[in-house]
Amino acid sequence: MTKVSSLIMKTYRIFSFVILARLLLVGTVLGGIPSPIVDTGQDTCYDSARAIACPREGQAFSGQDAQHAGNAPAYRDNGDGTVSDLVTGLMWQQDPGDKVTYAQAVAGASTCRVGGYSDWRLPTIKELYSLILFSGSDPDPRASSGRGANPFIDSDVFGFQYGDGRQGDRLIDSQFATSTRYTSTTMGGNATMFGVNFADGRIKGYPIGPVRRRGEKTFYVLYVRGNPAYGQNDFTDNSDGTVTDRATGLTWQQADSGDGMDWADALAYAENLTLAGHTDWRLPNAKELQSIVDYSRSPDATGTAAIDPVFACTGITNEAGQPDYPCIWSSTTHARADGSGTAAAYIAFGRAMGFMHGRWMDVHGAGAQRSDPKTGDPSRFSRGRGPQGDAIRILNFVRCVRGG
Repeated sequence: MTKVSSLIMKTYRIFSFVILARLLLVGTVLGGIPSPIVDTGQDTCYDSARAIACPREGQAFSGQDAQHAGNAPAYRDNGDGTVSDLVTGLMWQQDPGDKVTYAQAVAGASTCRVGGYSDWRLPTIKELYSLILFSGSDPDPRASSGRGANPFIDSDVFGFQYGDGRQGDRLIDSQFATSTRYTSTTMGGNATMFGVNFADGRIKGYPIGPVRRRGEKTFYVLYVRGNPAYGQNDFTDNSDGTVTDRATGLTWQQADSGDGMDWADALAYAENLTLAGHTDWRLPNAKELQSIVDYSRSPDATGTAAIDPVFACTGITNEAGQPDYPCIWSSTTHARADGSGTAAAYIAFGRAMGFMHGRWMDVHGAGAQRSDPKTGDPSRFSRGRGPQGDAIRILNFVRCVRGG
């Protein structure tokens, strides 16, 4: 074969591979699974405090996030200020630019022309959360720099910076805006938007107007385009105690555990569950669990948990004495910059409570993703912890998943 013929064949093989890859991508995203979940990127196992060798099945702390691989994050820098997510089919603005108010974030989508496109939109919370990576580490909010910490987003692909103390920010003030509004209010009556903090790895509800003594909060923005069906659930009740979401390909335990437990017991509960003839149930990772939140629902707005009514959800009484719904553990450790892993991520399907202004209230909204100690006595935190007095929920509930 001549050098020219060899070059032609090599080019043909590369071209064929690219075309096949694109066809497979379109078939995955726009066919049977319109909302594939991107893996969290967590590849380290932990016990209640530190990194450990991943345990074998049946051992304590078996069944963690790092032991179940999903769709590996895969991005393409298009060289025009945009990034394509090769798993979800979404295209993203690459550089968030400077912080803006929420009103500016909403208005800016219609005038955005990055990459020559005019159909940009402010992402939903499920679209934006698809970018989170739990290979990140939570920095000390009192630190003056992010040295030793890793953000919860691929900073080799997307523009990212920690909060700038010279501008009055805390290190962790790197919150990104979404179009998802809370159906209730937080912190004593504030209209609220759900945002993702890629500095500390959380979803919280943030006030979207002027706040007393603090002025109006500002946010980073990554506009998105493509795959408008992403994040829209398609649930089927299988009439055997399970629910399948055809949007993600995951099958869920229809009822929750009915009782709260610490993280080690939550892992064991999932590993030992037999349901609908299956024994391969597991504790979902944070992104899988967030995929079933219904952000159109909340205890205040609909009198329900923030989840589709096809699921059964145990009622609880919260710290304020209100009827409420539980937080649900994920299998994802929320690692700290010092290498410790004492906390795990969970989703609040009821109010995300905190102690502010001398009383308990909903401070971050039903659908928030927070993290708390994997073990301990929650009664030690009678007024919560942190600037919003976040309630410490150590004994959380479980809803298992299989597939993916």
